[in-house]
Amino acid sequence: MLSIYAEMTPNPMAMKFVADRMLLPEGAQLEFLKKEDASSSPVAMKLFDLPFVKGVYITTNFITVLKNEKAMWDDVVFDVRDYIKEFMQNGGKVWVKPVVDAANPKVNVAPPAAVVNHTEPTTDIEQKIIEMLDQYVKPAVENDGGMILFQSFKNGVVTLQLKGACSGCPSSSLTLKSAVEQMLKRMVPEVKEVQQEMA
Repeated sequence: MLSIYAEMTPNPMAMKFVADRMLLPEGAQLEFLKKEDASSSPVAMKLFDLPFVKGVYITTNFITVLKNEKAMWDDVVFDVRDYIKEFMQNGGKVWVKPVVDAANPKVNVAPPAAVVNHTEPTTDIEQKIIEMLDQYVKPAVENDGGMILFQSFKNGVVTLQLKGACSGCPSSSLTLKSAVEQMLKRMVPEVKEVQQEMA
């Protein structure tokens, strides 16, 4: 029997649905912001059938569902949880047709457009920034149903991308400036500022 429970996130538009088993290999993440892009994930395709779903983020053992204004979580959270549970217990898959990168076979579990990951570092400073994010920021952000990814480092400015519950979260800007920026400035002296990549 599959067990799934719902957890609130700091983003009022996102809910985290946690499974009692691994859904994707460690380190893999998928994000879909529209149904047309979700063909590699049957569970995401199914979730987009719900009229209020506007995004699906999947990683190791949870699925974060982003909703629109058409529904209140109090009215739909148990239905979404049961929807996911029933779909998966009846043989539904999280992802299909993996594209495997020989250099990193654990990460690429879907067509590249759906896979989310850090931009490949090209300098020691970028590598250090990614290590700091993975060690100090990633666990807290995942706990909130999201992901924070390194995009670039230029002229002292680190650009990060927010995924899952963090995308569009009202408190994300404050978190970036008050927590992530301050931590990176202390740990990596070359960092002067942190900003969010705008879509």
